[in-house]
Amino acid sequence: MLGLLLAILCWSGNALVARAVHDDISPFALAFWRWSLACVLLLPFVIAPLRRHVADLKRAGWRLLVLSASGISAYNSLLYSAAQSTVAINITLVSTCLPLVTFIGGGLLLGEWPARRAWLGMLIAAIGLVILITQGSWATLTAMSFNRGDLIMLLAVTDWALYSLLLRRWARFLQPIPPLALLGVLMLLGVPMILPFYLFELAQGAQANVSATTLGAIVYTALFASLLAYLAWNHGIRVVGAAKAALTSYLMPVFTAILGWLLLGEGLLAYHWIGGGLIFSGLLLATQMKASNAPTAEARAID
Repeated sequence: MLGLLLAILCWSGNALVARAVHDDISPFALAFWRWSLACVLLLPFVIAPLRRHVADLKRAGWRLLVLSASGISAYNSLLYSAAQSTVAINITLVSTCLPLVTFIGGGLLLGEWPARRAWLGMLIAAIGLVILITQGSWATLTAMSFNRGDLIMLLAVTDWALYSLLLRRWARFLQPIPPLALLGVLMLLGVPMILPFYLFELAQGAQANVSATTLGAIVYTALFASLLAYLAWNHGIRVVGAAKAALTSYLMPVFTAILGWLLLGEGLLAYHWIGGGLIFSGLLLATQMKASNAPTAEARAID
């Protein structure tokens, strides 16, 4: 669970960064250079493990291509595209559709329909999220509007849910591959998939404003939103499953508010505490497992 919280913490700044630099760097440029830098930093540590696990990589085969396309290439490119025409709070709001999409997808793809406790926990967390985003004001909720960027973000959320579910579904093929090596091969396959779209942007006249801000955005997204967050998320998927992991997305606005308090001096008001408390309570209820429950065959295989 701590790994999932770490991933969400790292990703809390991703939408803010994307929105902050949307006038200075195009979506596919940010995605391409982010993953290229992350790949360069990680590659020296994974060359030897990749060589040792060539047979396992071949066994995983086309599944690695699907995972790299969905988790590396598509998701963040879509998120950065959404940031061109919508605000960061809307990106965060649409992202919280992830638990519902993952719950339904988990039932359809994995046959893992959540227990009633999980649905109740998701509902409580959703109420807390609404309080947090609307600042406890009904007028704020009714005044919210959505645009093209929000629809793109909804597509990104669906893509991320698919990535998370496939990680779980194909666990027996991926388990023999060390986490760092798995992330490394996904990057190696994913970066070339972004390149044609980046070149198309350049052909259309897109330009990047090279500055300390854009370079800082690339470094942040490469180190924290890519390397650290993906390793933590992939580990969390293996341990608790995609549906329960998706519930932690409700914490993104909570972490964003805390980061604003710590880094920007923004105050934490009553609705922050009420909304955050409901989100944490809902997550605790949804992810709580009885100690007497025997582990599933899949969990035993992962262990």
